[in-house]
Amino acid sequence: MVLEAIYEQRFHDGSYGFRPGRSAHQALETLWKKLMEMGGGWVLEVDIKSYFDALDHSQLREFLDKRVRDGVLRRMIDKWLKAGVMEEGQLTRPETGSPQGGVISPILSNVYLHEVLDKWFEDKVKPCLKGRAFEVRFADDFLLVFAIEEDARRVFDVLPKRFGKYGLTLHPVKTRLVRFYRPCTRRAGKGRDAQGERPGTFDMLGFRHYWCRSRKGYWVIKQKTMPSRFNRALRGIAEWCRRNLHRPIKEQHEELVRKLQGHYAYYGITGNSVALARFRREALRCWRKWLHRRSQRSRMKWEKFNKLLEYYKVPQAKCVHSIYVT
Repeated sequence: MVLEAIYEQRFHDGSYGFRPGRSAHQALETLWKKLMEMGGGWVLEVDIKSYFDALDHSQLREFLDKRVRDGVLRRMIDKWLKAGVMEEGQLTRPETGSPQGGVISPILSNVYLHEVLDKWFEDKVKPCLKGRAFEVRFADDFLLVFAIEEDARRVFDVLPKRFGKYGLTLHPVKTRLVRFYRPCTRRAGKGRDAQGERPGTFDMLGFRHYWCRSRKGYWVIKQKTMPSRFNRALRGIAEWCRRNLHRPIKEQHEELVRKLQGHYAYYGITGNSVALARFRREALRCWRKWLHRRSQRSRMKWEKFNKLLEYYKVPQAKCVHSIYVT
């Protein structure tokens, strides 16, 4: 609570993770609005290797020295950092990283990236760029967006050196530069720009961002559930149905409804209705599949399952978060 009061007023607007009054959906909304305003750009998608396990304690202490000098607080923080991790009955005390599951880890991770990335990008990088640029960060998941390719490539070249200076390593495959400009179909083929290239896609906070035509024919940025997140959530429901096959149908129905509503609560954003509806269909298909295996005498055919759904109603997919509501 004390660290939050100290650093909250100093964190930059581009940071959204683990901060009061800020959420992942606000980060997605900011990203969408700024990209639409710029008409796209060059997106630097960055992945830090094992970020929470790689925090350098000495560097972190130097960052804390700038704002926190109280001995009691510093001793408490050191105890958290030295607490160690219990895995399979064995206690290990790593010399780097923040304690997983510790209440202090979110604020410490924000302080670390605030010094390593946010301040550097705002104070040192942006004044040297030729065009517009902005950052959107949620914990260790962040994007840097540039209006000009030259600016993007310069930062792309220097970023590994900047992070390596503080003991962090960027994933060589997952860190990439994406050309994300609005397509121009008048001069080129369908869905291509003036140079005949298709615009790329990138992932952020569980959503895939891509260019698509709106109902009125305008090019807009849409966000849909990442395929990996979609499949992972569906596998979770299938596994739950298998493990709870013995429970009464009423209890299964209540739990399935809660799982679907939880999925809608996060992924129910503007433009993602197709993926939401497909997730509902596949979830019901999994439920019927395992109900069909409950008994050899009373098989759950589709006709019987549809009649069951008339009594045990399952909520339709719906948009919970709208980008058009401010």
